[in-house]
Amino acid sequence: MVLPNFEYLAPKSLDEACELLAKLGSGAKVMAGATDLIPPMKDKVLSPTHLIDIKRISGLDQLEFDPSRGFTIGALTTLRTIETSPLVKEKNPAVAHAAKVVASTQIRAKGTMTGNICNASPSCDTGPILIVEGAKVYVQGPGGNRVIPIEEFFVGVKKTSLQPGEIVTAIEVPPLGPNERAAYKKHAVRKAMDLAIVGVAAKIKVEKGICTDAKIALGAVAIKPIRSPAAEKILIGKKLTDEVIAEASVAAMESCNPISDVRASDIYRKDMIRVFTKRAVKQALDSF
Repeated sequence: MVLPNFEYLAPKSLDEACELLAKLGSGAKVMAGATDLIPPMKDKVLSPTHLIDIKRISGLDQLEFDPSRGFTIGALTTLRTIETSPLVKEKNPAVAHAAKVVASTQIRAKGTMTGNICNASPSCDTGPILIVEGAKVYVQGPGGNRVIPIEEFFVGVKKTSLQPGEIVTAIEVPPLGPNERAAYKKHAVRKAMDLAIVGVAAKIKVEKGICTDAKIALGAVAIKPIRSPAAEKILIGKKLTDEVIAEASVAAMESCNPISDVRASDIYRKDMIRVFTKRAVKQALDSF
């Protein structure tokens, strides 16, 4: 299918890109890998007047690890780079896995983690793991630079808290502590090229056999990726037995209100949240 008419712009600096985005308004879209942009344009779901390509801007493709700050993932760092990085696999395998289960290898070779969160699909695979790990989103705009906690970044279906003219420059993922582990479990019909029916991320901290902290995030069951404080509360302060994990999984199921669509009914999604919360917590626990 033929793409709608648009003007292509290739700024050479972030300042120029932000200025263009602010000037051109909502009709302009930022393009990095474009894997979430071109398909809806072909389907005439999206018809931007301008595409602002940031791939020529240097310094946005970093993937760096600092023991105190964790990973800095640049706006142009591809999902494939994150997925295959020996350092990410060593220091934070759950993040590497979440990147790996996004679409196909070909798409991950072009698509970015920043693009995945900026698309703000309720079923985005990287959202839940970034939420449980307390990621921060670094942003530059006409008003300067700011940092947005990932839970405040998602505000609705395809909606973020970015202001006019703002562009995400990097995602920072804090390091896991020695007593912390995380996992992401995705349920989809196919392993590749399929959106999550549900996605569950879990991060737990276990000291002397007791869970001292827990975070559970759910994808594809609300207008945005969400936390489940009720499930977290059940886990904290207890030994993570099968019975405790099962109880928390039921609480996670009861904390969401998914829709029915062509991929799954609301009842099925709720039950899969129960199943995949249990699997995510057990996988995190088994990795100690």
